[in-house]
Amino acid sequence: MREKIMEGMQRFSKAMFIPVLILPIAGILIALGNVFTNQRLLDTVPFLDNPITTGFGTILSGSLVSILGNLGLIFCVGITVGLAKKEKAVAGFTAVLGYLIFVNAMNQFMELNGLLAEAEAMQNAGQTLVMGVQIMDMGVFLGIILGLITAYIHNKFIEKEFKGALQIYGGSRFVFIVLIPVVILLAVALTYIWPFFQSGINGLGSLIQRSGNFGLFLYGMLERLLIPTGLHHLVYTPFLYSSLGGVVEVGNQVFEGARNIYYAEIADPSVTRLSESVIWDARGISKMFGLIGACLAMYHTAKPENKAKAKAILIPVAFTSFIAGVTEPIEFSFMFVAPLLFVVHAALSGLSFVMLNILDVRAIGPNGMIDFLLYNVPLGIEKTSWPMYILVGLLFFVIYYVTFRFLIKKFNFKTVGREDAEEETKMYSKKDYKKKKNNEEEPEAQTDSGMASVIVDALGGANNIKTVTNCYTRLRLTLDKPDLVDELTLKNETGANGVIVKNQNVQVVYGLEVNNIRKELDNYLGIKEVD
Repeated sequence: MREKIMEGMQRFSKAMFIPVLILPIAGILIALGNVFTNQRLLDTVPFLDNPITTGFGTILSGSLVSILGNLGLIFCVGITVGLAKKEKAVAGFTAVLGYLIFVNAMNQFMELNGLLAEAEAMQNAGQTLVMGVQIMDMGVFLGIILGLITAYIHNKFIEKEFKGALQIYGGSRFVFIVLIPVVILLAVALTYIWPFFQSGINGLGSLIQRSGNFGLFLYGMLERLLIPTGLHHLVYTPFLYSSLGGVVEVGNQVFEGARNIYYAEIADPSVTRLSESVIWDARGISKMFGLIGACLAMYHTAKPENKAKAKAILIPVAFTSFIAGVTEPIEFSFMFVAPLLFVVHAALSGLSFVMLNILDVRAIGPNGMIDFLLYNVPLGIEKTSWPMYILVGLLFFVIYYVTFRFLIKKFNFKTVGREDAEEETKMYSKKDYKKKKNNEEEPEAQTDSGMASVIVDALGGANNIKTVTNCYTRLRLTLDKPDLVDELTLKNETGANGVIVKNQNVQVVYGLEVNNIRKELDNYLGIKEVD
């Protein structure tokens, strides 16, 4: 049972990437639009104050903010496509139909039973407008629930075929036929059930809010601790896109979730200071500063004869973390050979949230320095206090450096550059650690010429691979026989930073190169339909 639950969570987490990875792009473009309409910038650079550039900025920001008002539909389609096993495009189309049916079915049922609140009382009644239709305010959870149900029905009935005159109702048409009554009944049921869930969600949000800095510390620490499982997205996503991350009215429109709120506030010039809910997305201190200090500590504690190799390894991964906020290559280098360092890293990450909250810093810092500059500099200091964010980051750079250097030397951790004489300086995986402890002999390196063929062989061959997907940094697969995975070959021959095997789910960490590797793998395996 536990294995099935974990497998289901892994699949759900993978499906969430489709909508989740799109939204930061919208946010950055909203910030870019704000650059062209920022009055202080226009006063400083007068040639930008012309109808073409300011009009472009206004259209860019205004058009993309509309995405925030339709997150339910975006998550519904994204999750359905992500979970569909076959004919993903058809699944996405069916998800749109199901979403429209649900919204209008709930509205009609509420109207027939006199449950629709007056316009001025909608918010207090827990209702809202979705695509211009008044229904219960389920936020992003509406999309998640409908996406899960649509994907289940699609996977179960997409291959159902009939004979004779009924054959035109087989396949995707039968999926739609089954979906209609299910969605209508769900709309009726949720009209009565959802208020209880909403009350529970609000209660959880209130509990975390009442926990104050301790709640923030747990949030930040847990988000890092779940990195090895690949489920860390499930920690922060509800806070970014639901009422757990706050509810704020911006420009006469109510927004839920930390990220939705600050996106709307970026586009609204009347907002003089970002809401305090922005703290739930302040995940960048450890990425831009802390782990850089950790890398410096690993370099300074490396053996003299290994320093050049350690520098060659650590500089690229530190640069990737600082610029883009991709941390797995660094974290995987020490989480298995020195778990204590990873626990300390998670605790320091949680502490950074507390520090920013105590200092009332409102800067937007979810990932790396590129995002940070694009978001905050155009908004100004008054609105974000972004220089204080930098100062806190520099403080954590020092804390990470001192702490990691002390612990590495105190416990003689075999971090990068501190391997025994007969070993090669390299990034470690979990299997490296286990084999080192068991004194097992390493297998001979493979000599295949193509990267894809090496990866496939290291995964037990093409017949052993059941599914292939990827997220921002990891190749995510399900294998028939995961015990056939050759982690050392993936590590040494293909440049993988880490390998995680959990039942039949296997994650191979490649960093930002994962998209290219995924394409090579799809071509090699003859996979034409991709996520």
